[in-house]
Amino acid sequence: MCLMTKVRALVETDLPAIAGIYAHYVTGTVTTFDETPPGLDDWRAKAAGITEAGLPFLVAETDGQVAGYAYVSQYRPKAAYRHTLEDTIYLAPGRTGKGLGRLLLGELIDRAARTEARQIVAVIADSGDPASARLHEKFGFEPSGRLKAVGFKHGRWVDTVLMQLDLKS
Repeated sequence: MCLMTKVRALVETDLPAIAGIYAHYVTGTVTTFDETPPGLDDWRAKAAGITEAGLPFLVAETDGQVAGYAYVSQYRPKAAYRHTLEDTIYLAPGRTGKGLGRLLLGELIDRAARTEARQIVAVIADSGDPASARLHEKFGFEPSGRLKAVGFKHGRWVDTVLMQLDLKS
């Protein structure tokens, strides 16, 4: 069976699948520092805010099912950060290692470069799995720092690694 994958803009009917994917990471990993999965209304509000800001919120669809998603949002809420974005990418359980992250991040960067943004920052929880950092490195993100023991989840302290991509160089 040949799997067909496409990357496209988010539609409202994707939100339950996105909520489910994220809930997996919230409850079972330290990849995100959220401790309670956001509800569907929270996801609606987040998606609306991102798209109203003119920023991409993308979905990887494989054979009609949401296999992952990615978006950029403003890095910090203060006005001076308005040209700096933070990227977010999550893949459905069982969909990692198949090139979906590469497809999503490539398209996300292309679309973010068409905005007024200058930088994209990746804030990566150091869970011991280097896959996210390696993916970002393949697209030119460079390490820009480490914040030690800034998150406490599932009984352990977790660092975050900061990586940065200059969109205008």
